[in-house]
Amino acid sequence: MATTFIHATVTLDGYMADPDGGIDWMLGTPTVPEDERVVQDVMARIGAVVGGANRTRTIEDDGQPYGGTLQVPVFLMTHAEHEPIEKDGTTYTFVVDDIARGVGLARAAAGDRWVALLGGSIGRQCLRLGLVDEIHLDVVPLLLGDGISLFAGLGQRVGLERLETSGYAAEAHLRYRVLR
Repeated sequence: MATTFIHATVTLDGYMADPDGGIDWMLGTPTVPEDERVVQDVMARIGAVVGGANRTRTIEDDGQPYGGTLQVPVFLMTHAEHEPIEKDGTTYTFVVDDIARGVGLARAAAGDRWVALLGGSIGRQCLRLGLVDEIHLDVVPLLLGDGISLFAGLGQRVGLERLETSGYAAEAHLRYRVLR
């Protein structure tokens, strides 16, 4: 069965975007081939993605998950019915108001590959429902001071077991198992 994991790049103070949702701060961070290999190894294992409904606005503006480089099924959570969208070999399926169903569909589509959960709201909802197996963070050495937090508002304690850590140029790569 698929491993379901939260996958995010965050600042050292835990923000995944600036207050306006911008992620320009992710660009220009020095990396070395080892950093790139960590990210590529994770991406190679992904068989499906679950993201938030606000992605419908960005699909048409080339804001696809992972920059559109993964050609895996994407399941987008929404509050209103929407026909699937096909773009560049990727099918975007919209799931209305049932995140457990969305994750279930993604797991079925991924087979024995991984399901990436993108976005703070998606990650927090899935953690609350016990749907997350692992958390993978790529931490950039930057303090935004304010922004959109990955875990703010979770409202519960979640135990983690460290599986893997690495750091090469500027980023730190952290991988944890969620304890149940």
